Formats: sequence, structure tokens, C-alpha cells
Amino acid sequence: MNSPASTPPLSIVIATRESQLALWQAEHVQQLLAARGHSVQLLGMTTRGDQILDRTLSKVGGKGLFVKELEVALEEGRADIAVHSLKDVPMELPPGFALGCVMQREDPRDAFVSPCWASLDEVPRGGVVGTSSLRRQVLLQALRPDLRIEPLRGNVNTRLRKLDEGQYDAIVLAAAGLKRLGLQGRIRAIFTPEQMLPAAGQGALGIEVRAERTDLIAALAPLAHQPTWLTVTAERAVSRAMGGSCSMPLAAHGQWLADGTLQLRAAWGDLETGAALVRAEDTARVHTLGEADALGLAVAARLRAHGARAANA
Repeated sequence: MNSPASTPPLSIVIATRESQLALWQAEHVQQLLAARGHSVQLLGMTTRGDQILDRTLSKVGGKGLFVKELEVALEEGRADIAVHSLKDVPMELPPGFALGCVMQREDPRDAFVSPCWASLDEVPRGGVVGTSSLRRQVLLQALRPDLRIEPLRGNVNTRLRKLDEGQYDAIVLAAAGLKRLGLQGRIRAIFTPEQMLPAAGQGALGIEVRAERTDLIAALAPLAHQPTWLTVTAERAVSRAMGGSCSMPLAAHGQWLADGTLQLRAAWGDLETGAALVRAEDTARVHTLGEADALGLAVAARLRAHGARAANA
């Protein structure tokens, strides 16, 4: 049990999507804050991203569709904080908003899920693999150009149902979501970062607040995990510098090495030409968010130097 809150107890309303995973994440934060003496309620909301399931996110406005309604609730004072999967949060927050906390990361890797096959290597030629992530698409095509990659939208349980109905031979999901929902038994294999580099922020939870709410930022401070915050800041800097969103096949993933340095790797693909992936990496000693941001910008510059194109370039 955590010690009592060092900040005065607050009454906090959490804005959250109503998917099973989003509610798990919000309830997790609720429990941690309640253990520190705060009174915490949930405000469940349905976002545009949850409503539009017949088109890929890259064609209807990007992952920001999952957070806009929650930000409106914060702006109108109906909620105080919003809990997000950090990979769903746009790289540039609207004026007046801030990340008040980044929590310790779950497994950031991608998971291979199939009722028939133990790994991607076992899927027969021409097999159908489901994902609506352009990042996963280019990385899957680099590993297995003989497979058919088909769109897959919906929450975790919806995607698993579509798999079980036989619409796909396999699907790729974030390992973190499956583990948080107690569905790790569905994972047949975990892709190593060398096989499939994760998305910026994957597996981490970010808590968004109005920037002027210093009382909330202080209350959230005990929940923050600085190594994760530094890592995802570097990752998100790559994506921001490249103009990244879900409409760009871009991966960025940081790992702390034994010598205390942060290794940051990125990969960029071109779905139109099918050209080979462009990869870049760099390593630095990172102690501040500014240093993490600089590492991300350096890796993005290397991507561009090797032929990757920034959005709208």
C-alpha cells in the first residue's frame, strides 16, 4: 500500500474511453490515486475513434480521434485528467494541455496471435494476417512479403472474435493490452524488437491534464516512472520530427543499456513503393526530457539522411 498523499486530497474525475482495455487502464489509475487518499470517479465516454470501425484510422483523422472528446471534457471541467495509451496520443498536444504523468511501461512489444500457427514463420504462403497499423504492415511485409495483410479494427475482444471466426489466419496486437486484460494465454509468440520494432509509446500509459492544474500534476507525481518518461519522450520526438501519425509507417523504440545509456532505434517504410525499410539508431546518456528529445531528433535526422521522407516533405 502506498503511503498517504503528500499533497492535499483531491476530488478527481478521470475521463476514459469505454472499451474494456481503456476502462482497465482508468481503473488502475483510480486505484493508485485512491490509495494515496484522493477521491476518484470515472467519466466513461465514446470517442469518434471508437465509432468509426469501417475505415482505417489513417483515412479518417488519425489516432487523435481517440482523445479529442476526452480533451473536451477536460476543457469544459467535466473531468480533471484523461488516461491514454500513449501510442494513441498525438505528438503535439493542443495548447493548454500537458502530459502530467507517464507511468511505468508494460511490455512494449507486439504479439502474434493465431488459433492455428505458433509463429509468423508457420503461416502458409498467402495466409491472411490482420492489422490496421501501417507500421505493423510494413514490418510484416519485410518479414513475410508472401502474406496478405488485411485491415483489422475494433477493440481487443472484437479483433480476437474476428480471428476466431476465421477471417484471418493470425493477427498482431500489442502485448501490453493482452496482458492487462488477462489474455496473455492468447499470445502464441512475442516479436522481438529486431523483428518488429514497436511504436512510439507502446505499452506506456500517459495521463493528460490541463497545463495550469499544478495541483493535479503534483498529485500525479508519485505515479510517474522517470525511465519510461525519458524513453517515450525520445521515441515521440522521432515521430514528431517525421510528422508521424498513424498515416505514416514509422516505428521508434528505446531501451536502456547496461551502461546506463538510452539506445533509440527507428524504422520507416514506404507502402507505395515497397522499398526496403530505412533504419537508424543512436545512443546517448539521457537525464532530462530535453536530452531525450534531442536524442529523438538526432535519430529522425539519421532516418531522413538515409532516405526516409517526413510527412508533407
